[in-house]
Amino acid sequence: MPESSGPQSSPSDLAAEAYERGLALRKAGLFKPSIEQFEKAASDPALALKAYAHIGLSQKSCDRYEDAVTAFHNALKSPGASTKDIVQILYVLGRTLESLGRIAEALEAYRWLRREDSLYRDVGERIDALSRGRSHAEQRSAQNNPSTGTWQNLLRNVK
Repeated sequence: MPESSGPQSSPSDLAAEAYERGLALRKAGLFKPSIEQFEKAASDPALALKAYAHIGLSQKSCDRYEDAVTAFHNALKSPGASTKDIVQILYVLGRTLESLGRIAEALEAYRWLRREDSLYRDVGERIDALSRGRSHAEQRSAQNNPSTGTWQNLLRNVK
């Protein structure tokens, strides 16, 4: 009989361990290694939302805003997102889009957030400020931007 080295870890256990390692690495300011751990954790549907959200936050900390946007979109597409999760992710997504100068998309994220929780943080003030600051060119660009409709599809599938 072969000697057993103990119980085998399930994929879910391995993902949970990777998630915990990712949290510790992120807390220590080691963002790139934390991203690798969160990517492993995201393979478990039960952890995907939180793992992708942490990937996005870690990417932001590395000034990789476009990658952060992708990670936040992945988090929103993850199964089991609660209203609270959606609101938090939409807020950091909106802030990230603002940092990139993607005002029309930031406004859209904030408006979706406001529908979920109208009193969340400073979302009302952000919408007002961004709306007042938009130029006519930005408004035309938003109307012609094919990615704008993806928000409705993305968030429709969350509920």
